[in-house]
Amino acid sequence: MSINFDRLVETVRKLRSPEGCPWDREQNLYSIKEHFMEEAYELLDALDNKDMENIREELGDIVFHTVFHSVMAEDEKQFSIDDVLKEINDKLIRRHPHVFGTETVNGTEDVIVNWDKIKAEEKKNLSRSFFDGIPVSFPPLRRAEKLQKKARKVGFDWANLDDCMGKVREEFAEFEEAVNEGEKEHIEHELGDILFALVNVSRFLDVSPDEALRKCNKRFTARFEYIGRKLAEKGLSYEDATLEEMDVLWNEAKTAENNI
Repeated sequence: MSINFDRLVETVRKLRSPEGCPWDREQNLYSIKEHFMEEAYELLDALDNKDMENIREELGDIVFHTVFHSVMAEDEKQFSIDDVLKEINDKLIRRHPHVFGTETVNGTEDVIVNWDKIKAEEKKNLSRSFFDGIPVSFPPLRRAEKLQKKARKVGFDWANLDDCMGKVREEFAEFEEAVNEGEKEHIEHELGDILFALVNVSRFLDVSPDEALRKCNKRFTARFEYIGRKLAEKGLSYEDATLEEMDVLWNEAKTAENNI
């Protein structure tokens, strides 16, 4: 291991020691999982913005959490950071027989097929569900995409994009019926079906639904902040403006965005 990595491990052990930080000492393997998720999303933001300084910083936060969890497990006599590093190293070597062994591949598709075969062999005595390995805690769009891709591997999938689009139209009609009925649980059910059907469409188009929505959120944020800046130039706030005034500024922002 590098000097800096060793130093980080010792720093975290010091934080967890009796002479260390009260907050760090109070934590356990399960108490900071939300912090870890926040750091992962902050890294995604930095990657989206291609902000190298921030990417470096957020990667450091992710490494810290990996070490922190490992040191807490070490304190509980469960496993150590060395165990974590050995396991991932062994896994990478085992799942890349075309690099570390004698197997040959003819491209990325072969690599993925081999990876899935080796992974299935590793998990065959542990599996409790066909969808084991797809975390329930994944963001819903991401999990829907993963569920569909796994089902596709055993032939359970739409034949083509047209069929997927037809399903979206069918689900939307059912959603409209539910809205007209006004029963919230039914509306929620049908809305979920529309979203799931749209994920199917995105798969056939090779577009990440998660990425598409993240970029849409980014556009919405930028346009709405443009409205705020333009209103401020006139000495107005969002609350002072009419919907019509905000619509005009929204369209201005959209036009400016399209001209970039």
